[in-house]
Amino acid sequence: MLSKSKSVALLTAAAVSIITTSFLSLVEGVPLSGHLVVFILSFSSAYILTYFTVDVFIFGQIEKINERINKLRAEDFSFFEEDTQSIQGNPLLRINSEILTYAQTKQQEIDELKKAETFRREFIADISHELKTPIFAAQGFVHTLLDGAEKDKNVRHRFLKKAAKSLDALDRIVQDLLTISEVETGVAKMEMENFNINSLIMEVYGQFEGKPEVEDIDLRFTMDCPDSCFVFADRHRIFQVILNLVSNSIKYQKETNAVVEANLVEHEKDIEVIMKDNGIGIPEKHHKRIFERFYRIDKSRSKEKGGTGLGLSIVKHILEAHQSQISMKSKPNEGSEFRFKLPKGSPYNWSKE
Repeated sequence: MLSKSKSVALLTAAAVSIITTSFLSLVEGVPLSGHLVVFILSFSSAYILTYFTVDVFIFGQIEKINERINKLRAEDFSFFEEDTQSIQGNPLLRINSEILTYAQTKQQEIDELKKAETFRREFIADISHELKTPIFAAQGFVHTLLDGAEKDKNVRHRFLKKAAKSLDALDRIVQDLLTISEVETGVAKMEMENFNINSLIMEVYGQFEGKPEVEDIDLRFTMDCPDSCFVFADRHRIFQVILNLVSNSIKYQKETNAVVEANLVEHEKDIEVIMKDNGIGIPEKHHKRIFERFYRIDKSRSKEKGGTGLGLSIVKHILEAHQSQISMKSKPNEGSEFRFKLPKGSPYNWSKE
């Protein structure tokens, strides 16, 4: 860029000095030394002015654009923290900034598309794997029966029971996928109402009564709010949220002294729901991904417990549809704690606008 600036400055200065000296020659009585002085002065001033103008305001800005585009390629956006006041007074700097802002926007769009494509590939691989297991299992049992095993009554009953269990697992996956899809796309509108969350939690606990997996687990419920603690939310969806959290805690409990506890804390404008357990816990490296679809910490244990890997993702999406967020704290062998808030409701079932 330096040589180009000099070349332009030399050509411009020569042209200006020749034209100036030529006009001076029309004036009578000017000695040759005067022509020479005028030539030198006009050449020098034109050279200096042209050189700095071209180098700083044109080639300099082009060089900056080139440098910043290279930074964009390296995904380094630190140069966008420049002084915006200096840009406003300089049209070339403003054009430079607008070009680079546009380039940054396009680069971010490309990055988002790449992430979406990666997510799509991972999702297809995950859903294929999840659906394959129950389908192949049920298919195997049915084909075995068709090959002649149905003649033995005991074998027929046992295989049909296993096939039904596999199909139930398949149905759970499909239902969970539909739930996430409906909430994400807005198809499933939140049916907001006032309801007693105390009774809802007890109703969730009632779903596990008599089940063998909770025989040695202490299901507790404490509250820091009145006996009738009302919230304004979609009762059916919040039932799903708490059911998934309790179910998740039960699946990953310790073998002895297992405790799953629900707690309600009253704040000025909302009710905080806290679900915690003293189970196996979640290592810190998994915390950022624990709410992703099909993400499992221990895949073998999840399969053994019958999980779809969608429970916590459903929880996250339902609460986001309620303009709420779920937070988690967990340490290995110390258990996990999940928290979210819901706006306070009224004992009277009127709608908040």
